[in-house]
Amino acid sequence: MLKCAYTIFVPRLVDFNNRRAGVLLPVFSLPSPYGIGTLGKAAFEFVDFLSDSGNTYWQMLPLNPTSYGDSPYSSPSSMAGNPYFIDLDILIEEGLLVKDDIGALNKQKTKEIDYELLYNTLPLILEKAFNNFKIDNDFLAFLKNNEYWLNDYSLFMALKEIEPQKIWTNWGDALKQRKPPALKQAKEKLQQRIYYYNFLQYQFFKQWKKLKEYANKKDIYLIGDIPIYVALDSADVWANPNLFELDGNLKPKRVAGCPPDYFSKDGQLWGNPLYNWQAHKASGYEWWLKRLGHNLKMFDALRIDHFRGFAEYYSIPASDNTAKNGTWVQGPGKDFIKVVNEWFNSPPIIAEDLGYMTKSVRDLLDFSGYPGMRVLSFGFNGNDGKSEHLPHNYYANLAVYTGTHDNDTAVGTYKLAARTQKKAMRNYLGLAHGKEIGGQFARSILTSVANTAIVPMQDYLNLDSSARVNTPSTLGGGNWKWRLSEGDVSTTLAIKIKELIILSGRDSL
Repeated sequence: MLKCAYTIFVPRLVDFNNRRAGVLLPVFSLPSPYGIGTLGKAAFEFVDFLSDSGNTYWQMLPLNPTSYGDSPYSSPSSMAGNPYFIDLDILIEEGLLVKDDIGALNKQKTKEIDYELLYNTLPLILEKAFNNFKIDNDFLAFLKNNEYWLNDYSLFMALKEIEPQKIWTNWGDALKQRKPPALKQAKEKLQQRIYYYNFLQYQFFKQWKKLKEYANKKDIYLIGDIPIYVALDSADVWANPNLFELDGNLKPKRVAGCPPDYFSKDGQLWGNPLYNWQAHKASGYEWWLKRLGHNLKMFDALRIDHFRGFAEYYSIPASDNTAKNGTWVQGPGKDFIKVVNEWFNSPPIIAEDLGYMTKSVRDLLDFSGYPGMRVLSFGFNGNDGKSEHLPHNYYANLAVYTGTHDNDTAVGTYKLAARTQKKAMRNYLGLAHGKEIGGQFARSILTSVANTAIVPMQDYLNLDSSARVNTPSTLGGGNWKWRLSEGDVSTTLAIKIKELIILSGRDSL
């Protein structure tokens, strides 16, 4: 019997058994005058574009706050929204800001996001909005409805201001161990800062709710993305240390990563703390049900990154500097998936099952009923046509992509490919010397038998490697910085895409 007392009604709007199409575009990549994409005008216009082009889905990257490295996959909270996405024009309309408050961020229509500028200026602007805000019943209701995660998050962020360079595991023992007297004292001392972080979340989710309602009215459904692991330096781990593999000093015993392979002789050392799955099971997986329920309330469907970790996960000693000495450990498997499917009535989830697959992972995916993933860009490493990423090997219960946020664009993939790979792409896709490769990649997956086809916006625009979102295992550089330019989302492009979506039987009319 489940021990979890948490419950939530999640309406089912998405059915992956239907033949539909969508576009992958991070919110931060939207054009805006203030240096980064937001939940404002451009987001609503992109919904209009999706509707006009015959698409059904807008797939996003995680919307959580970012920290060092700017990756949305490493956040101080798996529940909170990123304050960078709060639209300043909406705050101006509400009387919380005036144009003169924007200062250095005004007219930052840069091609790439300047995170240093945002870090140094946006909080000062949001502080002004907070100082002009009057607490009302709507705000208080938001605090009440979200207290299961918001209280710990806002206190955590307020405490991080005191010693901003310190990870929470290096705090004093009383706060690190969450001693009740220390927490009580901190809440009293930091009450105003806690309210500030509550305010940011209130504004984010208020703006998000309006965007989602607008999208759903136009029959556009939003697909979210959640990483399987959370960051060590997060409110999630600080508030729930018993749910992670931590030692007596609350430091990780073992961490997550990937074993050595052809691409990395030392493997990948991600550093996320591993779950204490016995503790999760004993609680009825309550933390996971809250996390999934929160995200299924935000989004209409979810993609879960690194799904294979539920079947078996790679465990590396925390003291190691490489991933060489890790071992594979059995995950929660069918017991966990059974609880999730019963709790949320077989939720609309896409399982990211890329990489090295074993029988146990395939069995778990089959048991779950979730569509797995295929990526066309991976399909041209050989010349024998046997790759599971080639469209003639697809089947209905799949979500297929030309590429993901971790891949190069279709154009970049072609340009950087070896001669034999280029030839294979031209022969398979019917290309004329690599012309319009983004469009041909899109056509190939859209006309496939897979129920769900998602095309990154860069491929519809036929952009090269300069539009790549992320290069895995690297920090800085161009990662997480790419933005659309004004005019990229055009009526002409919408008409062109819609013709292809109708031709491939994916229009939702």
